[in-house]
Amino acid sequence: MKMATKRITQETFDAAVRENIEEFEMGPEEAVKEAVEQFESQGWLPALTSLAPTLYLPGPFRDICRAGYFKILEDLQESVACYYPQEVSAQLTRFCEQCKQHKACRFLAAQKGAYPILLAAWKLAAAGDQGLLLQALNALSALINGQPDLLDTQGLKLLVTTLDQHADAADLICSGIRCIRHACLKHEQNRQSLVKAGVLPLLTGAIVRHSRSADVVREASWALRIMTFDDDIRVPFGNAHDHAKLIVQENGGLKVLIEAAKAFPDNPSVLSELCSTLSHLTVRNEFCQEVVDLGGLGILVALLANCNNHQDLVKQVLSALRAIAGNDDVKDAIVRAGGTESIVAAMTRHLASPQVCEQSCAALCVLALRKPENSRIIVEGGGALAALEAMKAHPKEAGVQKQACMLIRNLVARSQAFSQLILDLGAEALIVQARVAHQDCEDVAKAALRDLGCHVELRELWTGQKGNLAP
Repeated sequence: MKMATKRITQETFDAAVRENIEEFEMGPEEAVKEAVEQFESQGWLPALTSLAPTLYLPGPFRDICRAGYFKILEDLQESVACYYPQEVSAQLTRFCEQCKQHKACRFLAAQKGAYPILLAAWKLAAAGDQGLLLQALNALSALINGQPDLLDTQGLKLLVTTLDQHADAADLICSGIRCIRHACLKHEQNRQSLVKAGVLPLLTGAIVRHSRSADVVREASWALRIMTFDDDIRVPFGNAHDHAKLIVQENGGLKVLIEAAKAFPDNPSVLSELCSTLSHLTVRNEFCQEVVDLGGLGILVALLANCNNHQDLVKQVLSALRAIAGNDDVKDAIVRAGGTESIVAAMTRHLASPQVCEQSCAALCVLALRKPENSRIIVEGGGALAALEAMKAHPKEAGVQKQACMLIRNLVARSQAFSQLILDLGAEALIVQARVAHQDCEDVAKAALRDLGCHVELRELWTGQKGNLAP
């Protein structure tokens, strides 16, 4: 269960930064970074949505940032109050440019009351000026990036209303969805509020309506994925699983994503987003099967075979295959479709990438689980050798070492005939090395060694008898 996070005041944070500058002779940015890391290591959250590390930026940048924001915000507030749309437009553009210079600028702007001023500009633009509305959304998106607490109930409702009323305007939709994405990252309450307000059908609808717009499809897919996150440390648990179910069952999310993928066969960036979101939505056995029934498996295997040069896309496809392989029938379907050969080929081609190696081993590991015939195909296809080569290539990467150990264990758990073959490839030494180097590999390494028939010292930590536990 997650614990509520402790927070610190601006004064406490300021004092820590001053101490780093004055006593330890750190530069301003180093002093801020050190203070943040110090408080986080102690379980405190510096609450960057309310603190202003801008105060410690190098003098010229700090002064320009302060002076610029004070003037822009004053002018913007006055122009909105007097209803001067042209001036509002120019000031929103300047504000947006300032926000993009440095994240500290956004924090300072929030402290100086930028949000209610932007909200007023947004309401002014919503009366009918689409160009001004786009600028207001862009400015709001820049401001709340990294500080989603700023968005209040009124702002959330306006976002949903804007998406609903301007569903045909691709640029407005894209900017509005970007606001939603920034508002929901690491903010469970905003996610739940937006879902209750009906944002999910608007997101899936945007993908369908603007199926040829790479920007809209990318942003909407990303936003849908964030709705399934459980990344807000301030709440004990979130609604990630429920949101995934709603996206799939009530809004046809899987079909929407798979159909969208067909429209972008030559766009790795969009395909990466779609595959990543797909992997986050397949949280139930029937959802995994639905991906296959909708033709998604064929698309994933084809992408892995034909887009091998795009490393990030390969990683996301592997992640999606790993997710849908949670269904035992889908495991067999992936193998029949040539998935194991494509996975091994991807790992071999991108052996220098620890992320691809980890995802490849993880996908093969799931395919081999409780499936002796799949294990045979993987071993005969070079899967065990590729995993061991990955262990050699990335000895310091705990994720690679752990997934490779788990794969080796699954390959031999129900197929002992492969043990000697894998041992002859040098598996024992690599697994022992992983066990020594990474505490996270202790249990999986011992399980792999045990099932390979190697000697492993197993300690009986508890016998079920009353009394003190043996050390």
